Amino acid sequence: MEPIKSLEGKRVALLGLGISQIDFCIGLENGKEWDEVWGINSVVRAFDCDRMFMMDPASRFFDSEDAGKQTSVLRKILPELKIPIYTCELDERVPAAVEYPLQEVCDYAKCSYFNNTVAYALGFAYYNKLDAIDLFGIDFSYKHNMHFAESGRACVEFWLSKCMSAGIIIGASPKSTLLDSNVPPAERLYGYHRLEDPLVALPDNEGQWVICPASKLEEMIQKHNMSFEKPLSAPEPYKG
Repeated sequence: MEPIKSLEGKRVALLGLGISQIDFCIGLENGKEWDEVWGINSVVRAFDCDRMFMMDPASRFFDSEDAGKQTSVLRKILPELKIPIYTCELDERVPAAVEYPLQEVCDYAKCSYFNNTVAYALGFAYYNKLDAIDLFGIDFSYKHNMHFAESGRACVEFWLSKCMSAGIIIGASPKSTLLDSNVPPAERLYGYHRLEDPLVALPDNEGQWVICPASKLEEMIQKHNMSFEKPLSAPEPYKG
């Protein structure tokens, strides 16, 4: 499969099944727009997506019960979906299935480190030279439950690093643990976070990093004309 020319330079929202997917909804409510929305597995039932990534064979959902609560959902929607469904093998029960371009992505990235479906989606984004990816619902662990964590975060962050090195702009929900997005800026730089006035590091609009004491953050944002986005909140409801 050749790279999809229409994807080059586009901004995509990538949706997973985690709690932080609510920030995608809030973004839409606040006027945020994306060129395409990509969904992981059964999230496509809840949101209108342009592409789906399901790297398990379809037989896992049709012929077994080991996929948990997603099983019944995917059995119902896979035969009906019209959007491209990228997966590891074709199955006549899934008419929209498209074989993932594994050879091409591995050759282009010079890497075959894929241990979860989100990583494959990011590899696809890297191969197709997107301009930006915003991730929602891709959380892996939660502050309120320190005894639970899904595997795969390291692999996803590896691919995020490759994408950033290629010039792709990465955004993650402020509720997500990815890239420590849910950690306050003054607590992200280990060691420096223990100073009386902790150091903060943020990128400016030209991709250069501004490092300053937390007490001067607002001043630096104005001085460098940085578009530092604070977490969005839901719009005020109409009260009649």
